[in-house]
Amino acid sequence: MYLNYFGLSDNPFSIAPNPDYLYMSPRHKEALAHLTFGLSESGGFVMLTGEVGTGKTTVSRKLLQQLPDNTQVAMILNPTLSALELLATVCDELGLPYQEEKASLKYFTDLILSKLAENHQQGMNTVLMVDEAQHLLPEVLEQLRLLTNLETNREKLLKVVLIGQPELQQLLKRNELRQLAQRITARYHLLPLTAPEVSAYIAHRLSVAHGDVSIFSKSTLRAVHQITGGIPRVINLLCDRALTLSFTKQHAVVQKPIFLAAAQQILGEDVVSQRIQGNRKWWLASAFVVAVFCGYGLGSLYV
Repeated sequence: MYLNYFGLSDNPFSIAPNPDYLYMSPRHKEALAHLTFGLSESGGFVMLTGEVGTGKTTVSRKLLQQLPDNTQVAMILNPTLSALELLATVCDELGLPYQEEKASLKYFTDLILSKLAENHQQGMNTVLMVDEAQHLLPEVLEQLRLLTNLETNREKLLKVVLIGQPELQQLLKRNELRQLAQRITARYHLLPLTAPEVSAYIAHRLSVAHGDVSIFSKSTLRAVHQITGGIPRVINLLCDRALTLSFTKQHAVVQKPIFLAAAQQILGEDVVSQRIQGNRKWWLASAFVVAVFCGYGLGSLYV
């Protein structure tokens, strides 16, 4: 609707995972470095956690792009499975034919271990990536651990990447999963974008669509971080709506009141009001602390 009006060639804030709009902030790069290092180690697991919308998928896609060509990847996108269903899914992902009437944990495990040994003999690495891993049942996680038991003198033949929300961290603290937790060679918790990173994120996506960050006023950019908390997915939703509202009102620049109106439409008035009030309280508290220290410093001059 607003593309021609703002001189854009494409929707810069679509929530579709278009690799052309991939923005790797310093935090995303650090997360990628941790995972890459973990996969190069001898352990069986690496883990990436973060709140919804912080960019875990962005990091995982970049990780897949950087894996060597001699890597076979199995993806589990729906981990709400039983142990038997998970092993069957791994077989599907690895291209292993099986007879359903023989389905059992041992049957599937033997097939997978045989494939891992075959890949190793052919100089192939095998990586299993599990998204939304916080939904895995403890017994399913234990089954994954058992798959990583096959190893050479130097390394595990299966590397597992667990990607999930913070609840995954709590899940792995359970006593029955302590052996798995000890095998995690790298873990990283992805935090939201900082205020400067939010501005850089918006500028990057606009530039890909042949636009310019000046479409958003400076006060609007500050409000974006304040209201969204630096969550990329929320940034996309609110910026897209703000551009639509600015177009309908024929404004050449997205001003702060328009952005706040867009945020209220998406998040609700109560949520926006709470975040604005919370930000004001933080600034007042900071100003009070500064004033106290300044007062103390001035007072000491006269002692």
